[in-house]
Amino acid sequence: MWVIELLARYLEDKPFEIVLEHSRHVADLALEVGARLGMTGADLLFIEEASLLHDIGVCQVHAPGLGLHGIHPYIMHGVLGRAILDREGYPFHALVCERHTGVGLTREEIIRQRLPLPHRDMCPQSLSERIICFADLFYSKKPGRLGERKSVAQVRKKLLPFGEEKVAVFDAWLSQFKYE
Repeated sequence: MWVIELLARYLEDKPFEIVLEHSRHVADLALEVGARLGMTGADLLFIEEASLLHDIGVCQVHAPGLGLHGIHPYIMHGVLGRAILDREGYPFHALVCERHTGVGLTREEIIRQRLPLPHRDMCPQSLSERIICFADLFYSKKPGRLGERKSVAQVRKKLLPFGEEKVAVFDAWLSQFKYE
């Protein structure tokens, strides 16, 4: 599959294995949600491809625990991934990269928290983006725990420090995606 070859061009060895396994779990859950919503064909293919590529930007971040020794902070992996996929000619996949952090980041949050990110909204817009963002919340990239799906309660607990409004977005997705 071309997306795996693309990932392998940017990541190698341990980081490649971690990102691929994490992304495969995200893709499987996203495909499950998409199918439940009646999506078919090209829509599901896009969800699978974009899920597998959503973390490609980690290749440029500093996260030694994942075997990553880039120069950028981890929070930047979404915008870095967008730049990579834009250059590679995949602009819609690129938007998934940029918009998948948590339940999304607003321009105001980026400015208020002084995050090292461009001052623009980075919230999922399309249904496919929201599904992938949602699925990503259930899986970590911690070695040894890649296949462990978090419970709804665990995801809420992880989002709560970022504000009740983040939990409310997640809860709306739970309802929209018919996820129990």
